[in-house]
Amino acid sequence: MSNDQNVSGQIAELLLEAKAIKLSPEKPFQWSSGWLSPIYCDNRVALSFPDTRSYIKKALAELIKSEFPDAQAVVGVATGGIAQGALVADVLELPFAYVRPEPKKHGMGNQIEGRLEAGKPVIIIEDLISTGGSSLKVVDVLRGANIEVAGMVAIFTYGFAVAEQNFAEKNVKLKTLSNYGALIETAVESNYISAEQVESLSAWRTAPESWGK
Repeated sequence: MSNDQNVSGQIAELLLEAKAIKLSPEKPFQWSSGWLSPIYCDNRVALSFPDTRSYIKKALAELIKSEFPDAQAVVGVATGGIAQGALVADVLELPFAYVRPEPKKHGMGNQIEGRLEAGKPVIIIEDLISTGGSSLKVVDVLRGANIEVAGMVAIFTYGFAVAEQNFAEKNVKLKTLSNYGALIETAVESNYISAEQVESLSAWRTAPESWGK
């Protein structure tokens, strides 16, 4: 097993233990998009567990040093990437900023909070990648401000084909600590789910928009 696989499995295990990720194929959750989902993921819960929080921030920092060594600042995606981004920026001793979903409606009207220098590459931190739509809006905001985007890192991705397509179209390199496949494998090994439930969980990732309907 490679080091990447070790990290991916460990992250999946930590998220399951913290109940940041919940699997419920029989009683699915409903996303705001209307999709029915056998999985609910809220990685902000991991911040409440010091050991898990520490492992994730160090793993993200190592991922950035390995894949994006030229990054000169860290940018968090509001809201899930703000705390994680600040923690990682501290480890890497780099400047930190974050991007709001839309400009602030009062005061300076900022959408980018913090100081970033044009021409200096930044790495974006997100907690979760689903379709990639909201995450990639941050790329547009930064590029519109003449900020160079080195790429994006995230704790977890569902691995949807549409996300891969969206990141490719924006020419953004994405690296994640863990993924849906590692989660299912870890969940089976720990008896969190049964082997019979795997088929349903796999079918959801293939066609999430029609699953359960």
